[in-house]
Amino acid sequence: MLFLEYPKCSTCKKAKKWLDENNIEYTDRDIKLDNPSFEELKKWYENSGLALKKFFNTSGMIYRDSGLKDKLPNMSEDEQLKLLASDGMLVKRPLVISGNTVLTGFREKEWEESLINN
Repeated sequence: MLFLEYPKCSTCKKAKKWLDENNIEYTDRDIKLDNPSFEELKKWYENSGLALKKFFNTSGMIYRDSGLKDKLPNMSEDEQLKLLASDGMLVKRPLVISGNTVLTGFREKEWEESLINN
């Protein structure tokens, strides 16, 4: 399982603690130092069944300062994925990839259902 995080993010710290407490093994990756590639993001997006907007860190400064809320609806999926691949801070975190399971953000109940009860 791949766990993408920004180490200074409090939600990522909570998620990591939850994984450790539940004895779930993972490979840790700093999303800022090792940003997901276009190809990775495209594959994860296609496997996730989620709306592409769910992959954006909508509360982040870059998202807000760039006015992406208004720009994204006019961009193609490939343009949005290229944008996400350009800066790890645009990507919703934590991001978990386990087989075909893709989770964006940390919602304990969702993680429990997907990673423990599955």
